[in-house]
Amino acid sequence: MKMKSDIVFTSLRDLAELVRRGQVSSLELTTTFLDRLENYGPRYNAVVTVTAERAKRLAVRADEEIKAGNYRGPLHGIPYGVKDLLATSGGIPTTWGAAPFRNQTFDYDATVIRKLEDAGAVLAAKLAMVELAGGLGYRYPEASFSGPGINPWNSGYWTGGSSSGSGAAVSAGLVPFALGSETGGSILSPSSSCGVTGMRATYGRVSRYGAMALSWTLDKIGPIGLTADDCGIVLDVITGWDPADPSTTKRQYQYDPQYSFSARPRLAVVGDDTRGIPADVRANFEESLRVLSAEADISEIKAPDFPYEAVNQTILQVESVSAFEDLIESGVVAELTDPGNHYGGYARTAVLARDYLRALRIRRKVALEIDDLLSDYDAIVSPTKPLTSVPFGEEKGSDVSPAPRNTVSALANLAGLPAISVPNGFGDHSLPTGLRFTGRAYRENTVLALARIYQSLTGWHLEHPAVAA
Repeated sequence: MKMKSDIVFTSLRDLAELVRRGQVSSLELTTTFLDRLENYGPRYNAVVTVTAERAKRLAVRADEEIKAGNYRGPLHGIPYGVKDLLATSGGIPTTWGAAPFRNQTFDYDATVIRKLEDAGAVLAAKLAMVELAGGLGYRYPEASFSGPGINPWNSGYWTGGSSSGSGAAVSAGLVPFALGSETGGSILSPSSSCGVTGMRATYGRVSRYGAMALSWTLDKIGPIGLTADDCGIVLDVITGWDPADPSTTKRQYQYDPQYSFSARPRLAVVGDDTRGIPADVRANFEESLRVLSAEADISEIKAPDFPYEAVNQTILQVESVSAFEDLIESGVVAELTDPGNHYGGYARTAVLARDYLRALRIRRKVALEIDDLLSDYDAIVSPTKPLTSVPFGEEKGSDVSPAPRNTVSALANLAGLPAISVPNGFGDHSLPTGLRFTGRAYRENTVLALARIYQSLTGWHLEHPAVAA
């Protein structure tokens, strides 16, 4: 059966209803997306491995279960992709985006993949990424053995990193949703650049067992989808305490798609984060504030005075050089795609222990002061990125280690706060821009509700690039 092309950009809730009612089988749906992954994935350098055999087996099982009345929930029978730093069993490679690991396999699934499979979701692809998730730094978008992530909106520009394939695959309709990981911006950055919705939960909400470690105290895993509701549905499945990951919290979480505010939401804008940004990004952000002002009260605030980026960088540099110690000492770093990564790790070994410990102490102060500041607000609203995207061949640094220019991003990742990016228009060169909502720790439902409000008032999440159907 040939499926209608418009189903490719259907929200998860609507897809789930089609599958539950038997109007579309999981196998039909999965085959459609497998074909797109095979046919269009190479166009964007978005895919490392199409897991067709596993996907079809899971789809057949889903159809049998649903027909028998054993419906597991809104992800049952829905195909998806994951950033290729999440371990997969069955001989499926987990490459970490790096040439030295192109044949690496594991005999187990990452916890988030196991949780998704328990919910009936269908793994269809391992998606491309910046090598080692930018863990040793990277200077150019081309830093991946699978090639640079090509933006579906403009092929001369990057998708953003390091979850490059996850952002492109959802944007181009290659999968209904994907998982990415974020240390300093690597979920929200490609989501903004590719015109889709991406979310990271509070640090510790989602198990990282089976994920490549970059920075143990900064790494987070989260969903990328078409809408805030999509992200909420996926987040509901992948959160939860995991004895295999001691950083996970035992605080309970359940997605509330009906969450509402008892009074008008209170939003804060960090003034320093909006000054000096390009005209196209500024215009879209100001228009977003105008739209939101119909439903929320908005105030400008000043962030506490901390060296956010320097603290982030100190923690990242020490933890990443420890995570990749064997790779560095063996000299295998010389096989990485980005020449800068051949030596970047060695310099990080010079960071002093006292500086690392000082950074950890400052982070504690940051978390306390930001939590106190946010006690008067439901969220900070800001541009997701100060730029749209990066043209190929231009040196722009790393989403993991950006220039000190995005205060909200730096303080939020440092404090492990939940945040979501939603598309809010287009800038120069027909490239999407993003709007970020950042909330207090463990207030995922608050930021999701704000994102849903914004998407109910706008239609940017309904815009899709011109990809062949």
